[in-house]
Amino acid sequence: MTLLTVPFEHQAALDKHLVGGKGHGLAVMAQAGIPVSPGFTVTTNTYRQYLEHSGMHHRIREAMAAVDRESLHALDETAQRVAMWFDQTPLPDHMLCALGEAYGRLCSAVQVADVSVAVRSSATAEDSAGASFAGEYETYVGMRGIEQVELHLRRCWASAFTARALTYAWKNQLDPMAVDMAVVVQKTVNARAAGVMFTVSPVTGDRSRVVIEASYGLGLGVVGGDVTPDRYVVAKIEGQVVEQVVGDKHVEYLTNETPSPVEPERRAQLCLNEAEVMALAKVGKRLERMHDAPQDIEFAIDRDLPAGDNIVLLQCRPITVLPSRHVPSSAPRDALTRFAASVLSAAR
Repeated sequence: MTLLTVPFEHQAALDKHLVGGKGHGLAVMAQAGIPVSPGFTVTTNTYRQYLEHSGMHHRIREAMAAVDRESLHALDETAQRVAMWFDQTPLPDHMLCALGEAYGRLCSAVQVADVSVAVRSSATAEDSAGASFAGEYETYVGMRGIEQVELHLRRCWASAFTARALTYAWKNQLDPMAVDMAVVVQKTVNARAAGVMFTVSPVTGDRSRVVIEASYGLGLGVVGGDVTPDRYVVAKIEGQVVEQVVGDKHVEYLTNETPSPVEPERRAQLCLNEAEVMALAKVGKRLERMHDAPQDIEFAIDRDLPAGDNIVLLQCRPITVLPSRHVPSSAPRDALTRFAASVLSAAR
């Protein structure tokens, strides 16, 4: 039987060719008992069947062959045309039924009708140690109801053919049509705070440190660079916080992609307490041991869950860019900041 959707707990969800990089990382964590936001993955089988059933494979192949790869205008025009094709071509009935059943099971599991979800691209070329395509494809947050989930599933598929994604694929000598696209559907976390964690210093390459950056609300402000997040550094061996710096958390994303202002009093406070920082570092070290490599981890603190059980991981992937070990700690702060930003950008 062809699998069109798989929950994170299913054995088949460990097949990266079936669920893509993001889906695989979530399945590994879920099956290891590490807390992740519940959900399922729409498999690469569904993507391939959709392209063939709709005739889109042939149309896109012709468009890719005709486009002038050196012309940004031509690439943009082609990308917009392909996006329109995806928007105008709904799933065939058997795929829509499979998607509806998986979404219905998720709603039942969390006991919320039409639960709000994040719809996240998970390409087979994404989140690998060899080439990070993360950030090239789309994620949509706060989708509610099967109609919205189905539409944004197709929009995630379409994001494999944006001008940026096409250029990146060709630059890395990959055929965009050869990249299989799975899509993760996860319950949207009601995040009090969220951010990213590195199990190695992204500035110095020091493997004895865990570095955490976090801000209020969903992690969109941190990943998108809208805020200067709080920064925490944990010494792995000593098991203690050795540095914490309050950032300029002037906005937060609550339920969608519209930022809300943060009042000055909260802005001046750290968004994570020490127990949360240490719990995150403990999980980070465990994931680093599991994968035998430094990890870049996205997390959230779910306000709906009790203290001690409120950490939810959203993603885990290998760090593909590290500085040389001899970067001096006395390097100018602005230079270190620029380097850290480049690491974050590459990791996304």
